[in-house]
Amino acid sequence: MILSDFILLSEAEKKTVMLHQGILIAKKANQQFMIFLFQMQAFYVEVFCDKATKQTHEFRVFNQTNQLDPWLDAIPIPDLI
Repeated sequence: MILSDFILLSEAEKKTVMLHQGILIAKKANQQFMIFLFQMQAFYVEVFCDKATKQTHEFRVFNQTNQLDPWLDAIPIPDLI
């Protein structure tokens, strides 16, 4: 799947694709959200889930590796080797 195809999916379709095709790389939390980072074939997806309601709030997609910088401390590098 390419980035533009993913963007056009409904929220339910995005969830299904993430669970079946995405690779969970890392997760982190802030006060309101649990944020998951998934790698797809040619792009990355940040999934924001509300801690209180457990509902998906937002999908953020990107394909530039420099946007991984905020995630570097959360990615368990030894687990990937």
